[in-house]
Amino acid sequence: MGGGTRRAPRVKKVVIHSDGGCHGNPGPGGWAAVLAYGKHVREISGGVPATTNNRMELQAAIEALRLLKEPCEIDFHTDSQYVRNGIREWIAGWKRNGWLTSAKQPVKNAGLWRELDAATSRHKIHWHWVKGHAGHPENERCDQLANEAIARVKAQHTPEQLKAMLEAFSAAP
Repeated sequence: MGGGTRRAPRVKKVVIHSDGGCHGNPGPGGWAAVLAYGKHVREISGGVPATTNNRMELQAAIEALRLLKEPCEIDFHTDSQYVRNGIREWIAGWKRNGWLTSAKQPVKNAGLWRELDAATSRHKIHWHWVKGHAGHPENERCDQLANEAIARVKAQHTPEQLKAMLEAFSAAP
């Protein structure tokens, strides 16, 4: 028999920072993430005409994880306790309870939570909370990118269009 020892492939270590926000909650929203692998850095962002802060925080995490083409070990930094606690503590119970809260109510943003759950499944992720607006450079950069995305959304729509989209969003179940 051949004698070489096989080495497991090295798992890439990635650092991700993410943020999301709205002008008004609900209102026009933006999300952003900064991904770093060694000296390689990639910034991503996007916006939505009518949404909530929590939805944008979730979208930032989902979009960042979608960029990774192979399983990675990730240090994930967010200023959202909602995202960190949801993915680390609450989601197992929600899944067990058929996506109902402990009060037997439908989980808010369940579709995004399902997407985040799927996006995390192939990675080893260490979730970290950072205080927002506290001078953390990568968090501040994400906040800037998210606000720029909101500005782009606002520039693409009239105030009347934004109002109509917000009304439709708020009326949806």
